[in-house]
Amino acid sequence: MHMPDITLPPVLAKLTARLPVTPPSWLFVRLLNELVRRRIMPADMVLLDGRRFEIHVADAGLRLCFAAAGPDFTIDGGRGEPDLRLSATLADFGRMMLREEDPDTLFFKRRLVIEGDTELGLIVKNLLDSVDWSHTPLARYVMR
Repeated sequence: MHMPDITLPPVLAKLTARLPVTPPSWLFVRLLNELVRRRIMPADMVLLDGRRFEIHVADAGLRLCFAAAGPDFTIDGGRGEPDLRLSATLADFGRMMLREEDPDTLFFKRRLVIEGDTELGLIVKNLLDSVDWSHTPLARYVMR
């Protein structure tokens, strides 16, 4: 299935940007922990332990702030600079999940912005490349 080139309306981004970071981050952390538990995402949590992350869905004005703590991901309050920030549009994150475009291509086209610790960024990029997103409930829903 091809991910359409959609951009969310700016009014939606303004509304979403005003929402607290915690509820969507909590859902995302639950998803990440489930992917690790089911071995869909083969994360080496030792490499990620103690690191803080932010995913910014630019066109939605949405920020997901989380951290790695021991064997799990946890919510991070979004205060201060994360160790690694990934920023892209919702459609581009979808393209990565559906493997229509790899993170390197999006990065070099300046549609995926990676800020922070370069070594950590490479670890996360390789982790994203290793995930078979077709085994996730979200990908199955999008592919319908």
